Amino acid sequence: MSNEILIVDDNSDIRQLIKGILIDKGFSVREAANYDQAILEINKKIPDIAVIDVKLDKGDNDGIELLVKIKKINEDTPVIMISGHANVQMAVDSLKLGAFEFIQKPFSSERLINFINRAIENKELKKDKRALENKLFNSYDIIGKSQSMQKVKTLITKLSNTESRIFISGPAGSGKELVARQIHKQSQRSKKPFIVVNGALLDPEKYELELFGSENVNETINYGFFEKAKDGTLLIDEVTEIPLETQAKILRVLIDQKFRRVNGSSEINVSVRIISTSSKNIREEVDKGNFREDLYHRLNVVPIFIPALKDRTEDIPFLLNYFSKKIAELNGINETKLDTDFDLFYKYDWPGNVRELRNLVERISILSLNEKNNNINQLVQDSLSQKETSKNLDTYESVLSYPLKEAREKFETNYLTSQLKKHKGNISKTAEFIGMERSALHRKLKTLGIKGVN
Repeated sequence: MSNEILIVDDNSDIRQLIKGILIDKGFSVREAANYDQAILEINKKIPDIAVIDVKLDKGDNDGIELLVKIKKINEDTPVIMISGHANVQMAVDSLKLGAFEFIQKPFSSERLINFINRAIENKELKKDKRALENKLFNSYDIIGKSQSMQKVKTLITKLSNTESRIFISGPAGSGKELVARQIHKQSQRSKKPFIVVNGALLDPEKYELELFGSENVNETINYGFFEKAKDGTLLIDEVTEIPLETQAKILRVLIDQKFRRVNGSSEINVSVRIISTSSKNIREEVDKGNFREDLYHRLNVVPIFIPALKDRTEDIPFLLNYFSKKIAELNGINETKLDTDFDLFYKYDWPGNVRELRNLVERISILSLNEKNNNINQLVQDSLSQKETSKNLDTYESVLSYPLKEAREKFETNYLTSQLKKHKGNISKTAEFIGMERSALHRKLKTLGIKGVN
């Protein structure tokens, strides 16, 4: 099936010229002579590629408005802007707003076809990347033997045979979407769609169109997220970012279990499972007045909390081994053997959590091909040390302001806490590693007020 290209230009000679060039190369072509016609064509069906003149019939930059509209509907659709009155600023503005390329009239057919082919290749690469990311999400497992992760796994199993709404909280990168996908995968809705909508990206002025879809006068239907997820699961990511006025509309749908499309006359029953996530403390957002309490109770039927990686460091060795094997398998390379006892893995705070650890393993796996283990540890250190050094420098400068006794206590507290995390809270192993008697370590921990390590 050939790619469909929409040509928008108020000059009929230019339209016919471009149309002829594209048809000769086997492309399917639609055309529009002005802004309103272009809107009708876009509403009928978003094109695979659009070629748009900057200046049409409504003003100097109405072609730019079409560019913005297309990008809001589908950011992956390549848009090539053309103009006979181009200047550098116009080109820069177009590219900043998402245009794939900017061409000044007159242009050769070879140049146009070259840009079209590159646009198709770029779109296919994005499509392949999304497919790979989806494959990764569906292929990755939830790894961890810590008490907190065992609890998460148990909840996923229990929830597989229910229809309860679920609220997943935890810091960015901790694996909230992966948990949601696992719940869907194990549920009775597993063969139906799994749709993700990011609450932070919902347009407050067009939320009805995005969530519920619309019906146009020419009977064209644009489906919203609720209908795209029909009989499946709708994940509302970062739900606390949704504006209050939008929250009220979602609440109404959850109560009534039905909605109408924009400009629609018939009611559509809602048959989706709702899973919500947030990196923020939703209870605090409710108390601040940023999130509706009634919607909170509707969404928070079964809560799941995923802790930060720094609070479950005993899972790091399992994650390192798992990601090393998985990344080698997905990339068709030899598995990189990582030193799971390497101190830096446990001293580092992992602000990006499991996602940051996975990205590190992938980067090291590629860079360390045919390297020896000591070089691999150096690669890890080089990757993490910049942030860690900055943090340690701040700590060092802060410690300098204390008397010797207090400075020593702060060092010992940080050092022993780090070693306990590394040895999963095992006092005997920690004492053996640091060269202390077990009883002496107990006394030291008590003196420093270190009660335990998660």
